[in-house]
Amino acid sequence: MELKQYVRLLWRWSWLVVVLMLLPGAAAYAISKQIQPVYQASTSLLVNQAPANSMTIDYNALRASEGLAKNYVPLLVKRPVLAAVISNLKLNTAPELLAAKVDASVPRDTQIIVLTVDDPDPQLAATLADEIVKVFIQRNRDLQAGRYTASKQSLEHELERIQRDIDQAQAKLLSFTTPLSAAQQAEQSQTQTLLAEYNSSYATLYRSYEEVRLAETQTTDSLYVVEPAYTGPDPVSPRTKLNVLMAVVVGALLALGLIYVIGYLDNSVKTSEDVEKVTGIVPLAAIARIGGSDIHDKLASATNLRSSAAEDYRSLRVNIEFSTVDTPISTIVVTSGSPGEGKSLTATNLAVAFAQSGKRVILVDTDLRRPVLHHAFNISNMRGVTTALVHFQPGTIGDHIEATGISNLRLMPSGPLPPNPADLLGSRRMTQLIEVLKQEADVVVFDSPPVLAVVEAALLGPLCDATLLVVRAGSTRTDALRR
Repeated sequence: MELKQYVRLLWRWSWLVVVLMLLPGAAAYAISKQIQPVYQASTSLLVNQAPANSMTIDYNALRASEGLAKNYVPLLVKRPVLAAVISNLKLNTAPELLAAKVDASVPRDTQIIVLTVDDPDPQLAATLADEIVKVFIQRNRDLQAGRYTASKQSLEHELERIQRDIDQAQAKLLSFTTPLSAAQQAEQSQTQTLLAEYNSSYATLYRSYEEVRLAETQTTDSLYVVEPAYTGPDPVSPRTKLNVLMAVVVGALLALGLIYVIGYLDNSVKTSEDVEKVTGIVPLAAIARIGGSDIHDKLASATNLRSSAAEDYRSLRVNIEFSTVDTPISTIVVTSGSPGEGKSLTATNLAVAFAQSGKRVILVDTDLRRPVLHHAFNISNMRGVTTALVHFQPGTIGDHIEATGISNLRLMPSGPLPPNPADLLGSRRMTQLIEVLKQEADVVVFDSPPVLAVVEAALLGPLCDATLLVVRAGSTRTDALRR
């Protein structure tokens, strides 16, 4: 199928594209409006891993902090943290239900944890995000501080004991008054020696205590809130605009797919080029579609001379005349492959076109199964082909022909419908009737039944000068046309 054929097919089914875009779009909009809106609050947490051996921050330290941040992500949504949040905020929910609303992630190549909380209440979503971060930071500090608690407490108790000994020694020194006896001098000297030892021990323990505190500081990971929780003005679910857009796109793609399948499966003839490709014969004319409810309304050649259809039928008449210049055509059988393809309409308008050119024309309705030509001219069907054949008299043929009201054009209706149409049209009297009609007119146009449905057209064809085959675009199948 060529590109122009795809374009033509798409234009033909454009209404289907519009329908399949509007229906899903409207459905998506209606469904989205029924869903309770959910808002999302987000906050950011910066993770710094404590340096092990150096205070200098290098690439490896940053990579380690990134890895630590990834390790913290699942801990943020663990039951202990969420249970503490529920208790602090006095919420009536379970940690499992709260966990379904919380999500944490680490953007690539960063040491930042992004925490998001979804909730129908935008203010509650922000409060939950802030509280989760607050509880987690405090629990992390308490957990890391626990590694040095025992050592610090032991050193603090020892410092307090030595401080008491120092205070007692200083008080004892202050109690001595001069003049001192020899015994008092010895005791004073001993007390001064103890005080010096106590001060030395206190200084040593204090250095140890400061070293523990320094180690605690250097080996404790730090967490900082980069950005407090913020809730956007628009809900994250449902995304009405996105849902409608996606539904419209899916509908359009579905429509295009259906149109492609229809085009692929449709083997009907659509253009004159298709006819020539199937039959090897150049079509005589392409007739525009004519509006109207019945054949009487579609006499474009008689009622609307300036219409494109009327001009098409005049072109058909001219092309028929020029197709056989040496042997002019005086009798024409008009047929089609199947019913409903426009052969009666074509026969009628073609006869009118010949009559308008000044030729005497007789239009004969040989469709003895479903005759319609008498309706086109509002003429009685009591007499016609069948009565002429039954009561055949060459001199009385005119009694079976009716005037149409159009100059130079007369009509022989089908007459009463017989039980044996094929026998009548294949009889010797039919051959004689055709010869008489040729003497009565310059051109005789026969409207016959469809050639693939019944045999009458095949019987009439050899008796006339030419057969005009009518093909209905978009209806006649290529295999039927080929047959």
